[in-house]
Amino acid sequence: MPKQLLTGESLALPPIHRHWILIVRGLFPVTTIAILFLLLVDVAMGGVLPGEFRLVLSLAMVAVVGLVGIVVWLRWLEDSLTVTDQRVILEEGVFRRISRVIPLDRIQDVSTTQTLPGRVLGYGTVKIEAAGTSGGEQFAYVSAPEQLRDQVFLLTERRRQEA
Repeated sequence: MPKQLLTGESLALPPIHRHWILIVRGLFPVTTIAILFLLLVDVAMGGVLPGEFRLVLSLAMVAVVGLVGIVVWLRWLEDSLTVTDQRVILEEGVFRRISRVIPLDRIQDVSTTQTLPGRVLGYGTVKIEAAGTSGGEQFAYVSAPEQLRDQVFLLTERRRQEA
């Protein structure tokens, strides 16, 4: 969510984070490697390595998975799409922050793309095209992208009718 809203601006929708599948995708490779490593250390090399050394290796691998989990979770937490009654704000990144703002009255098209897994699990990409920008802005792995598209469309139409 943006740190500050403009004077007179209010949230039209609660801030939207990316779908939880990104956390799973970020943790899957390291967790798989950790399980294979732990099987190798504890089962295959159980008779060769002393118990204390196996314990230290196992705890180190669990710590690595925990650190990767924290990084993946922070990246997921810090990426957000905020829709207010005046603009759409896309914010990404933990260490290098990228923020893009699209005024509602400049939005020309909102489209969605969903893969087969995205349709099954309920996520997709929302692309917002605005006057004066080249290519538009994308926010991938959004939960319920079609509902977001419809809400932004309604807000832009309402904003145009007020003007």
